[in-house]
Amino acid sequence: MAAQVYKVEGMSCGHCEAAVTEELSALGGLSDISVSAEKGTATFDNDGTVSEEQIIAAIDEAGYDAARA
Repeated sequence: MAAQVYKVEGMSCGHCEAAVTEELSALGGLSDISVSAEKGTATFDNDGTVSEEQIIAAIDEAGYDAARA
């Protein structure tokens, strides 16, 4: 599995990172999730069962805008 990177806009602190991590973890199928407010990114491995739409919707649910980097 190749790592996928998404640009996440609006994060500023550890709480932001935790919110995005929680939503992505809830999807299942993603592993090695790393979210950085400083870099404005979410990086993870996808086993192929989670679509780009699901990932963007999960990040949106956390309150942030996202796009594939």
